[in-house]
Amino acid sequence: MKTKTRTISATEFKAKCLSIFDHLDSNGIIVEKRGKPVAKVMPIKDDDFELFGCLKGSLKINGDIMSTGIKWDAES
Repeated sequence: MKTKTRTISATEFKAKCLSIFDHLDSNGIIVEKRGKPVAKVMPIKDDDFELFGCLKGSLKINGDIMSTGIKWDAES
């Protein structure tokens, strides 16, 4: 059996967002503006998202990062 996702108006979401976050279930909620869905708010799991270290190993440094690559004379 498929459960229907709860919907809420944008105005009500704005007024009650902190309380909504505290009571958010695994299905999340759909936020509607003028009767049309504009966003879906879903809880994240601890293992789904880790900010620190998420780009480790994916960046490559080319050259000297402390230089602009342009030679100039400060006294000229």
